[in-house]
Amino acid sequence: MTDVRIGKSRVYASDLGLGTNAVGGHNLFPNLNDETGKDVIRTAIKNGITLLDTAFAYGYGRSEELIGEVLQEPEFDRSRIIIATKAAHDPENNYKFNNSPEFLRHSVEAALQRLQTDYIDIFYIHFPDETTPKNEAVAELHRLKEEGKIRAIGVSNFSLEQLKEANQDGYVDIVEERYSLIHREHEQDLFPYFKDHGISFVPYFPLASGLLTGKYSKEDQFDDSDPRSKRPDFNGERFTEIIDKVDQLKPIANSYDATVAQLVLAWYMKHPQIDVVIPGAKQPKQVETNAKAVDIRLSAEDFNKIDQLFK
Repeated sequence: MTDVRIGKSRVYASDLGLGTNAVGGHNLFPNLNDETGKDVIRTAIKNGITLLDTAFAYGYGRSEELIGEVLQEPEFDRSRIIIATKAAHDPENNYKFNNSPEFLRHSVEAALQRLQTDYIDIFYIHFPDETTPKNEAVAELHRLKEEGKIRAIGVSNFSLEQLKEANQDGYVDIVEERYSLIHREHEQDLFPYFKDHGISFVPYFPLASGLLTGKYSKEDQFDDSDPRSKRPDFNGERFTEIIDKVDQLKPIANSYDATVAQLVLAWYMKHPQIDVVIPGAKQPKQVETNAKAVDIRLSAEDFNKIDQLFK
């Protein structure tokens, strides 16, 4: 793994992290097993992954609790683990988004208890609300940072204008947004701002719900009971076009003795604008497989070939 600095903070994290929405995220996925989720965390750490990306919304605190339990085990050193968590869903108001300073302070204090730690490495505002001035929300996180309760400040799912408002005082260290080879709109709006202001970037859904793993074929169809049937990426010409491009990745992956998913993760890790990539995993074996992506030394030629294929 390569360690990268998070924004202007003193936090350094592995460039391959772990998304943990399937660890304790019982509200997001059916039939999750908490012990399996804890094994996913253990496997990640043992494979050199130091950044664990979680959120209150993943099981309404359960994901944080499971991570906290694992980090209490004597074989793990908390000081070497980077915990990133997020909050915005207000349980006191039907889980509507809340960015008020009071809510954010309460959310940090509650997350510290669930995680069984005295500091959070990266704390994100998970979603913007409609009323709170974003610079006031971030100012409260800055106060929490000065108190030592968080070490780096992040926002997620913010538009460029919301990000500019949030970063008026230059306090934002990191941004997390949806981005992948098939969803690249942020290259035009957000990427230039990140570069100009020293802000780190973490894409979520990097494997696009499995579309970028090579497991689908053009013949796959999804009936009305399948949530994928309602998503444009999984329908019609859009789906066929994506699968056609992914099929063209297979010979490149074979040349590196890698899977398509590993090749795609290696592309993100080579991208100059991406600091950490956080694929999720439901099983420990998936973590082990993803971790092998760090061994791929993607050539500039192949990086550009993949880049142009999905432009």
